[in-house]
Amino acid sequence: MEKVNIQGVPETMLQTLYARATYSKSNSRIFCDEKSVEVVKALDYDFSSAEKDMLMSKGVIARTLLLDRMVKVYIEKNPNLTVVNIACGMDTRVYRLDNGKLRWYNLDLPETIEVRRHFFEENGRISTIAKSAMDDSWAREVEPTEEQVLVIIEGLTMYLCETDVRKILSIIADAFANAEVIMEIMSPFAVKHIREKSILDSKAKFTWGLKSGKELEQLAPSFRWVEDVSLAEGMKMMTPSYRLVSWIPAVRNISNKLAVLSERT
Repeated sequence: MEKVNIQGVPETMLQTLYARATYSKSNSRIFCDEKSVEVVKALDYDFSSAEKDMLMSKGVIARTLLLDRMVKVYIEKNPNLTVVNIACGMDTRVYRLDNGKLRWYNLDLPETIEVRRHFFEENGRISTIAKSAMDDSWAREVEPTEEQVLVIIEGLTMYLCETDVRKILSIIADAFANAEVIMEIMSPFAVKHIREKSILDSKAKFTWGLKSGKELEQLAPSFRWVEDVSLAEGMKMMTPSYRLVSWIPAVRNISNKLAVLSERT
């Protein structure tokens, strides 16, 4: 078994990995993430905090369901799409959605990519970039393309600050002429009041949030806001009874959102 010794934000990738693996073994699953199941079995790591953290787990699955659906639409519209998956951690989405044509770059910190490379042999169309999302040079490792570029930023911004987010969006705008971004954001209320046990045990901390992705236009004038998709929509896919409360504004506002941004032409 592979022993992993990381802390802080990078460690949260193991909590989300466990959530997907556990869900994939349930009878009511909508997706099956065989890669996550395989990796969890191979890891020498104490998953007890993740096992007990239902709030984290449900949020991860809701987010996964929505992002899988949204990214699939992009791929169907543009089979030669280039995807940059920022803060990829141990994400396995490409193995569920790969059409055999797209290019997919998994980007994360060197210590995270080092762990990832023990379990995923990624090169060629599916490859890794071991750099910070705030390092301008990562974009130069993405093969030039005239096709659309989709950038996914999942499970990251709530651990950053406004300056960091502005920097990431600036790098994307400078590097690509036809980019769209799907960025997960957390509400300021949730940043202050939501406590997920597995995240706290990892010594990570929520630090930044927005009420709506519309506010990102002020940080990054090169982008226009398209829409916010509440994770409440993913909860409805998981648990049909959630429809009874998902319409309540307070529920939708507190839930994390997937903000969709399109580069201005």
